[in-house]
Amino acid sequence: MQQSERLHTFITLGNYLRSPESAPERDEISYRANYYNNWFTPENTTKALSAIASDMLTAEHLTAWLARYKPEPSEPKTIGVAMAGNIPAVGFHDLLCVLISGHKLLAKTSSHDLVLIQYLIQKITDINPAFGERITLAERLNAADAFIATGSDNTARYFEYYFAKRPHIIRRNRTSVGLLMGGEGPEEFAKLGEDVLSYFGLGCRTISSLLVPEGYDFIPLLQTLDPLAPTYKNLSKWINNYDYNKSIYLVNRMHHYDNGYLMLTESEGLVSPISVVHYQTYRDLDQARDILTRQASKIQVVASANGWYPGSVPFGQTQHPGLSDYADGVDTMAFLAGL
Repeated sequence: MQQSERLHTFITLGNYLRSPESAPERDEISYRANYYNNWFTPENTTKALSAIASDMLTAEHLTAWLARYKPEPSEPKTIGVAMAGNIPAVGFHDLLCVLISGHKLLAKTSSHDLVLIQYLIQKITDINPAFGERITLAERLNAADAFIATGSDNTARYFEYYFAKRPHIIRRNRTSVGLLMGGEGPEEFAKLGEDVLSYFGLGCRTISSLLVPEGYDFIPLLQTLDPLAPTYKNLSKWINNYDYNKSIYLVNRMHHYDNGYLMLTESEGLVSPISVVHYQTYRDLDQARDILTRQASKIQVVASANGWYPGSVPFGQTQHPGLSDYADGVDTMAFLAGL
């Protein structure tokens, strides 16, 4: 199978996912995914599939991306992929990289995201049945020639032990940071809210920590996010976490801001509990830069208003990665091309 045929398959998949005729099927799969994982609300699944279709699977995006890499592997390898399942269809980018690069996929899917990954695989093989011989779902990845694995810091140590003797990419815990300078208004706060709250804060591209100037007033930000309250108060998983964390803060008399479903508390920890956002203050831009540099190995994305900070993305864009926005900054396609 030549690259042009593989490319055509994924362009066709993108066209289908964007088409009105796919809507009933996408709705059905969204509700089925929610049945197996309550965090995967139909709205979030629809958002994830739409982002894949629009930010990745267009002829323009795919063609420009593939032009940077050699079209065929010297010899197709079997790539074992241990997929994450924290947000809907999060393993799709690895699946895409392996298949479009000309290799074979041996995938261990997450039980949290089995429905969506199986759906996307089924659509790929419907479009191009030849891919059926290149995709295998398995519980064990021993037969693979190389590995790509995503998990927590603890599981990463497990992966490193078992995959040490073969080529591998192993990803660890990461999260994202929002940098505010004090002049942002409601429009920017609303976009920041998307970065904080999308997928209920479960993704590595979710902003779970804020850097703000000393003496920052959080009230305008929380007020801007007030209208979103029903979505979060009506999800028992979210509100249970909110009640639990709030009780800890109250019992321990920890200072925090609270708008009834989201809390902000000062902490140097980048990863915050569900329903909580951490913040740190900075004296000047040099200190903010030092904080970001020191924590760079734990940060997936830095976001700022209109992307003013060098290397950052604009607020509202953290959950719209492009094809070249590789997890942990490791070029998956270059890794696959070098095997």
